[in-house]
Amino acid sequence: MTRTVTILSMVLALIFVGCESSSKTRDVADGPPDSELSQKEQLIRQIDQRYENPEAHYQLGKLFYAEGKLDKADFEYRVALGFNPVHYRAQAGVVKVASEQEQVERAQIIAELYISQAAVSAPASVRLGKAFQSEGLGEYALSCYYQATGLKPKSPEPYKLLGYYYLGENDQVRAEENFRRSFELDPYQSDVSGELGRMGVIVGLPRKTDTVNAPESQ
Repeated sequence: MTRTVTILSMVLALIFVGCESSSKTRDVADGPPDSELSQKEQLIRQIDQRYENPEAHYQLGKLFYAEGKLDKADFEYRVALGFNPVHYRAQAGVVKVASEQEQVERAQIIAELYISQAAVSAPASVRLGKAFQSEGLGEYALSCYYQATGLKPKSPEPYKLLGYYYLGENDQVRAEENFRRSFELDPYQSDVSGELGRMGVIVGLPRKTDTVNAPESQ
């Protein structure tokens, strides 16, 4: 009887040790909570959990770019594009890396390819233009905005973006020209009217008249 109890105790002890060891293994695998990890570690964890996460790859690429690791940044941008071919910020990132690596011709070819792909719509061109501008690639942003005005001439947004672009370049004439056009298309833009006001342009909201819906005279 005593021997049976002893054997049973040993078995239970082994089971307990095994469970505890398994629990510790899981704890190590899980690692510390996200709040204790750096941004890079959090992104790597997200990618480990779901590799097909384009935003995580893009953000990791941004971190590598900030560290001067251009090849790694380019790799992560391209992985992001593999999972989301129209990730415009990743597209702009690829062009930016090529420019930083002084591969001017390659950067131009890639940028023109992305711009031609964005020609499917004005909103796509605008989003790509904003991505280029955020990377300091003004020349390509400008091409996107003008492309958008051609695709949708009555959209006020591309003209507004052109206005701000030229304002940043201290080209007051072109800035005013594009702000005016944007305001004509949509006079209910407080930011645009504010910029025009600072330029000394007097603007006002259109007044409703009784003749707006009046029938045409015979």
